[in-house]
Formats: sequence, C-alpha cells, structure tokens
Amino acid sequence: MHTMLEQHYQRKLDDAFGFMFEPELMQEIIRIGQARTFREGDLMMDIGQAITHLPLLLEGAVKIMREDSQGDELLLYYLERGDTCAMSFSCCMSTKKSRVRATVEEDSEMVLVPLAYLDKWLGDFPTWKAYVFQSIDARMNEFLESIDSLAFLRMDERLAKYLRNKVMVTGSMEIRTTHQEIAIDLHTSRVVVSRLLKQLEKEGLVQLSRNLITVRTMDLAR
Repeated sequence: MHTMLEQHYQRKLDDAFGFMFEPELMQEIIRIGQARTFREGDLMMDIGQAITHLPLLLEGAVKIMREDSQGDELLLYYLERGDTCAMSFSCCMSTKKSRVRATVEEDSEMVLVPLAYLDKWLGDFPTWKAYVFQSIDARMNEFLESIDSLAFLRMDERLAKYLRNKVMVTGSMEIRTTHQEIAIDLHTSRVVVSRLLKQLEKEGLVQLSRNLITVRTMDLAR
C-alpha cells in the first residue's frame, strides 16, 4: 500500500518546487509521489523502456543521451534540481516507449509521479500547465543547442562547452571522468579528446590527472 512521502523528501520537494506549484498540487504530489534515490552511474531509464512515471528531480543531475543505429551515443542535455524530462510528457500523450537513455551523473533524489495523473493536472492546476510547457521549451532549446554544436562548432569548441556544462551541473571545477566517457558523450574518438585536453592543459586551462580533469577557468575559449 502506498504511503505519503517521508518528511525528508517533503522538505526537498518544497525546496525544489514549492515556489512554483500551488499548495494543493504540492499535497497531491506528496500523496501519490514515490521517492527514489539513484547513485552516480545508475541507469535510470533506457531506450525502448516503457515510461510509467514522471521524475521530479529534487537533488543531483541526470544525463540524457541519444543512440544511433550503430549503438553510438550522443549527449543531448542534463537534468538538474527542479527539472523533469520532457520525453515523459511526449510518451504520456502518445503511449510510446523512451527514445532516450537517462544515466545518473551524480547521486540524485527524485519523486516519481505516475503518468496517469499528468493529463488531469493540466486542467486542475495552472502552475502545473505552466511547468509542463516551460519544461518542454527548455528541453527543446537544449536539444537545438546540441544540434547547433554538432553542425557549427569545431570539436575543440564542443569540448570546451562540454566541460563548462559539467562544471555548472555538478557545481565543482573537478570533473571525475575518463577521456573515453567524454568521447562517447561527444560522439568522437578517445584519441581526439585526449589530444584536445592535452592542448588545454598546455595552455593552463585545465589540469589532467587519472580519471580527473580540474578546470582552472570557465573561460575555455581558445
């Protein structure tokens, strides 16, 4: 039998969403939401998986990836505190399966809302309707930025943008990752990433250690 969210998650929910949702909607989320904790590296949602719940991110970060026909991945955008995945709205309206992969970038806490409530809330709560459309708009803008990066930016510019985004998402100038993981995210080769990172290090913009990149300045433009 489902019970209301524990006080810990209620506080986190209020901090992340209380300023944007009316009290009645917050009480609905507390009543029917399911609290979940994910660890860094966990696969939260895979391509082809049926979506049954909408995640409301209370803390942490989630990486959204797309996969091509050869199985190569491409980073689309990150979800942060206060975000949700617009793909869930699309699947809710058309009962489709996920077309993206969601991997936990850093330890995350979230509340999962059953999809059955989402359509009803659009008519019941004006702030929910506003949140849905704002979320779709934000994710669309990030998706277009990803396309622009692929089409118009050189690889060194894409790498610099990637590092800046990682710092902003995690809140740390230290990025714990491998060159291969960055290559997968940017849809390029590890050799190219390693060469460009070495160049950034030579210019004093980053410091490289084993599985660690320390960003010395957010101005990585070359």
